[in-house]
Amino acid sequence: MIERIAEFCIRRRVWVASVLLFLTLVLGWSALHIEVRTVFEDMLPSRHEYIKTHQQFKDTFGGSNMVTIMFEAKEGDIFQKSLLDKVRTVTLGLREVSAVNQYQIISLASKKLKEVRASTMGIESLPLMWPDLPETSAQLEELKQAVLRNPLVYGPYVSRDLQATLITVDFIDEQVDYGTVFKEIRDLIARVDDGSVNIRVVGDPILYGWVGHYLPETFQLVCAALLVTLVMLFILLRTWRGVLLPLLAGLVSASWALGICQLLGIHFEPLVIVVAMLITSRAVSHSVQIVNRFDDELELLPANADTSRTAARVALADLFRPGMLGVIADAACMAVVALSPIPMLQKLTVLACVWVLTLTVSAVILTPVMLSFIRRPHGMVHPLNCIPLLDKVLDLATAMSLSRARYGVLVGSLLVVAGAGLYSLNLKVGDANPGSPILWPESKYNQDSAAINQRFEGVDRMFVVIGDEDNRGFVRGTEALQAMNGLQRFMEAQPEVGGSISLADVIPQMNASLREGNPRYLEIGSNDGVNGSLVAMLDSVSEPGDLSRFADEQYANGAVTLMFRDRQGETIRTAVARIKEYIDTHPLSTGHWQLAGGQIGVMAAVNEIILGSQIEAVALALMVLAVICTIVYRSSIAGMVFMVPVIISNMVTYAYMTWQDIGMNINTVPVAALGIGLGVDYAFYIADRVKEEIAIGKSPEEAIRIALHTAGMGVIVTASVLVFATLLWWASSLRFQAEMGLLMAIWLSVSAFSALFVMPALLYVFRPRFVFGERGQTAVVVRNDSSFQMA
Repeated sequence: MIERIAEFCIRRRVWVASVLLFLTLVLGWSALHIEVRTVFEDMLPSRHEYIKTHQQFKDTFGGSNMVTIMFEAKEGDIFQKSLLDKVRTVTLGLREVSAVNQYQIISLASKKLKEVRASTMGIESLPLMWPDLPETSAQLEELKQAVLRNPLVYGPYVSRDLQATLITVDFIDEQVDYGTVFKEIRDLIARVDDGSVNIRVVGDPILYGWVGHYLPETFQLVCAALLVTLVMLFILLRTWRGVLLPLLAGLVSASWALGICQLLGIHFEPLVIVVAMLITSRAVSHSVQIVNRFDDELELLPANADTSRTAARVALADLFRPGMLGVIADAACMAVVALSPIPMLQKLTVLACVWVLTLTVSAVILTPVMLSFIRRPHGMVHPLNCIPLLDKVLDLATAMSLSRARYGVLVGSLLVVAGAGLYSLNLKVGDANPGSPILWPESKYNQDSAAINQRFEGVDRMFVVIGDEDNRGFVRGTEALQAMNGLQRFMEAQPEVGGSISLADVIPQMNASLREGNPRYLEIGSNDGVNGSLVAMLDSVSEPGDLSRFADEQYANGAVTLMFRDRQGETIRTAVARIKEYIDTHPLSTGHWQLAGGQIGVMAAVNEIILGSQIEAVALALMVLAVICTIVYRSSIAGMVFMVPVIISNMVTYAYMTWQDIGMNINTVPVAALGIGLGVDYAFYIADRVKEEIAIGKSPEEAIRIALHTAGMGVIVTASVLVFATLLWWASSLRFQAEMGLLMAIWLSVSAFSALFVMPALLYVFRPRFVFGERGQTAVVVRNDSSFQMA
C-alpha cells in the first residue's frame, strides 16, 4: 500500500501539488480570519462542584473577573482632595467600561461604603464620600475619622497606614472581553495619572490584557525563530530545497490547521502559540528527514532526467511509515487532553490534533512531491560544510552503541529516569510562585500585585456559601452567623489568607451603633430575634444592592469571602482542606455549606481537575503510544521499546519543571501532553532505518551505523536547528512563553540524545524481532526505477 501511494503521488505529482495548493489557498484565506482571544468561560470545568457554586452566586457575591485598583499617596495619607478626586473620577468612569457589573463597583467614592449611625433621633446610613468630595480640612478629617471607625472600610478598602485606598470592580463573565477591558481601564487611569500618586491595577482582565498587549512582540519572536530556523537549515543542508521545503511544510500545516479550526468556530488562544510552534517544529522535522533521505538517495543514483523522481519516490516510500507513525502518535497523545472537562483544553485539543494531522499532507506527502520537480539536484549553494563535524557526533553515537559502552548508556539512562522520576514527585500542581506565572516577577502586573498584597488583605478572593434555599432568612439566624464568624477566624489563621468578610462582620457594627458605639457590644446578637431585628434595621437604611456582597435578597444564602495574598497551588489546596475540616467538625443543624466561588474557587476547581487527571492522562498517553506501535509493527515489544525515549525525555523535563518551580496548570498541561508524542518521533526514524537495512541483508552493526549516519543526520540537524530557534523564546516578556520555549528545547535535546545514543544501544543489546526479524531469516529488497519488490 505504501509503495502504491508513493508511486501514485510521484506519477501524478502535478495534480497532487495543484490540489494541495488550491486547498492551502482556500484554508489560508479562512485562517486569516480566525479570532485571537481568551474566553473566560472556556477555562471553567462546568461539571465541577465549585464551578456550579460559582456560576450560581457570582452575580451576587462577585465573580472571578474582579479588577482591583490601588491609589497610593507618595507623601502623607490619602485624605487629600486631589487624590480623592482621582478616586472619584475613576469610580464614576468605571460605569462606562465594557461588560462592567454596575452593582459591583466599590470604593470610598461609591454608595456601597457607608457609615451607620444611631441615636435617639433614629438610624441613618450615609455614604462615606458620595456624591460630593470633602472640600475643607475639617471635612477631610471627618472622613478620616469615619473610616477609622468602620472596620469594613479601614483595612479592606483603606490601608492600615492610611496611605492607600482601593477600588474593586467586577465584570460580567459572559460578556467580558479582556483586550477591551484592559484598554478602557488603562485609558481611564491615564486620564487621572499625573505622577502625584502611584496607581496600581490587577485582576484577570488586566493579566490577560497584558498577554494581548504583548502579541506584537510574540509575532516578532515567531518571525525571529523562523529566521533562525531558515538560516541554520541553509548553513547545515547547503541547498535551497533544505530551506524552502521545510518552510513550506510549516506554512501549509499552519494554514490548514487554522483554516479548518476557523471553519469549526474555534478561536485561537494567545497562550497556545507555544503549542503551535511545537507542532510546526514537527512539520520542519519530518520535512528535513525526507529532504535528507532524498539527498542520500541522490548519491546512489546516476544523474539523469528521472533521478529526482526516483529519489523522491524512494524517500516517500521509505519514510512514510515512521513519518505517519510520528504524526499519529503526536495526535493520539494530544487527544488524551480532551478527556479533561475544561472547554479550553478540549478546544485546544481539537486545534492541536488537526494541526498535527495536517503534517501528513504538508510534510510526509508534499515535501517528496515538490522534491520530484527539482531538475539539477546535485549542486550545493555555498562551500561551508558542517557535515564532517556532525559526522563526528554520529561516529561517537555509533561507537558507543556498538561497544561495551552501550551498557553504560543504558544503565546511566535508567539511573537518570529513576532519579528524575523521584524528584518529579515534588512537581507542583497549580501556580508554583506568588504572582502570575504568565508574567515575569519584575513585570508591572506582578509588582502591582505584590504592592497591593503588602498593604491590603489580598487581591484574590474566594467565597464560600452557607444557606438553605427553602428557608428565607436563614443567614439572619444566630447559628448561621456564628458559623460564618467561626469559619472566618479559623481560616484567618492560615498566613496566606489576609482577611475575610461576611454578614457576621456587619451585624456587630449595627449592634454597637445602637448603643452609641460602645465596643462592648461589637458582637453577634444572642438569639435569632435580636439578629433578625438588627438585619431589618440595617435593611431599612440601605439601598437595594448594598448588602448583596454579604447575602442574597431573601437572606436564604450568605457568603464568607476570603482574601488571599497569593494564588499558589499549595495555598489553595491548604485553604480548601481547612474549609472542609471546619465544615466536618462544625456541622449545622439546618442548612449547608457550598464550596467555592470567586477567582480562587475557580482555580481550586481547575487544580483539582489537573491533580486528579494528570497522572491518568500521562499513563493513558503512554498506553495509546504503546498500542499504536504494537499495531504498526505487529509486535507488543515495539510498544515497550518506543516507550523508553518517551519516558526519558518526559522524566527529565518534569524534573526540570520541579527544579525551576514551573507548576502544572491549565497552560502547561497541553505542552506536557504533546511532549509525550514529541519524545518518540526521532526514535521512529532511527529504528525504521535499522529495520530497513536489516531487511536488505546488512549485519546489525552495519545497519546501526548506516541508520545513525542517514536518519541520524536528519535527527541531529533538526534537533540542533529547533533547539536554537526555541531558545529565542527566552527573550519573551511573557514568562510562560519563555519557560515553555525552554521546556521545548529540553524535550528536543533529550529526545535527540535518546534517539542517537539510547535507542541504537537498546536495539543492539536486545535485538527485538520487529526490527531484526527471526534469527536466520533474511529479506532482500530489490529496487529499480519503476517499482519496489520484496523478496
